[in-house]
Amino acid sequence: MRAGTVLQELVQRARHAASEELPALADEAARGLGATGMCLYVVDHEQRQLLPLPASGTSAGEALTIDATLAGRAYRSMSTFAAEGTDGVRLWVPLLNGMERLGVVAVTAPAPIDSPRIPDFVAACALLADLVVNCSHYSDTIEQVRRRAPMRMAAEVLRAQLPPLTFSTGTTIISGILEPSYDVGGDAFDYAVNGDTAHLALFDAVGHGSGGGMRAVMLAGLALGAYRNARRAGQDLIGIYHHLDQAVRAHDRQGLITGVLAELDQPTGRLRVISAGHPSGLIIRDGRVATVLPTPTALPVTMGDFRPPVVVEEALQPGDHVLLYTDGITEARSNRGEAFGVDRLTDFALRALADELPLPETTRQLVHAILAWQDDTLTDDATLLMLRWNGT
Repeated sequence: MRAGTVLQELVQRARHAASEELPALADEAARGLGATGMCLYVVDHEQRQLLPLPASGTSAGEALTIDATLAGRAYRSMSTFAAEGTDGVRLWVPLLNGMERLGVVAVTAPAPIDSPRIPDFVAACALLADLVVNCSHYSDTIEQVRRRAPMRMAAEVLRAQLPPLTFSTGTTIISGILEPSYDVGGDAFDYAVNGDTAHLALFDAVGHGSGGGMRAVMLAGLALGAYRNARRAGQDLIGIYHHLDQAVRAHDRQGLITGVLAELDQPTGRLRVISAGHPSGLIIRDGRVATVLPTPTALPVTMGDFRPPVVVEEALQPGDHVLLYTDGITEARSNRGEAFGVDRLTDFALRALADELPLPETTRQLVHAILAWQDDTLTDDATLLMLRWNGT
């Protein structure tokens, strides 16, 4: 069957597909393209394992480790790899929604797949990735597969409000990550790209651990809502800061949120930043830290009526990375009581970037290094938000 026909049929079937039908749709598409079958693997929330999406009425297959398998290599590098096995040739294709990594697809074929045919499978996997995202909006099936531990209520509330972990316009790539996955406190991030402007925000609400972290999560959720409300109303960076401050103060005068608000003009690389009592961000250029962003340039949210905010401007160069983080990163302590610190964060970031990894893989490896430093038991949220500007 021609590849175009297979993809058209997949699009038609997708209009009425339920989550449980995705494995069967994948197998049908595989046979239409001359393969034996396709198995969908979705990534767990901690990005340590790839978990098979079982067909309706069947039990789940074996999970695959991201850091020790060829499937994981396809996920990490966002590239396609082939290997021979006892059941024929297996082609590992990353399951991507834009730059967002959802997992991988195992394509099984009786013989090696010719290079000119590989794009057909990549296209089919792209359609399947769209289906995974769409089905996740109205079904819990895929979300249940992704969970390897019970999700605390605070984490459930907050994660529902976060954007996808990664987005790219080609000119600008943005990638964020938040740990711990199943028991977050008051950290949150957001971004949007509107025309020439890329908007970024990182928040840390004080109060992790109080009421199961729920108060901090409610404050972080309020900050996200107020930030989006002001941003969508077309307010500038100072206007957004004041709107945030007033909205949170009206709800909880005793609440306190540190944060970073940033805007990048994509055609020119001009970066504008307000740091509201938050740890300083870094600009990384040519394998070194080119700039440590000044902080604070404003008081934390709910204290904004005491001092006007100051906007800092920096000129990015093509290939620059902007790294924003919360204090849960630098204050993570080893079992000997030694803090992870800014220097160690910088060293890990420089090494990861030197490996020329995709940006979402860089953030994944950074946060896993911090988790390992603290024996995988964080006492505070650890959140990273990175931006790469490629120039025009």
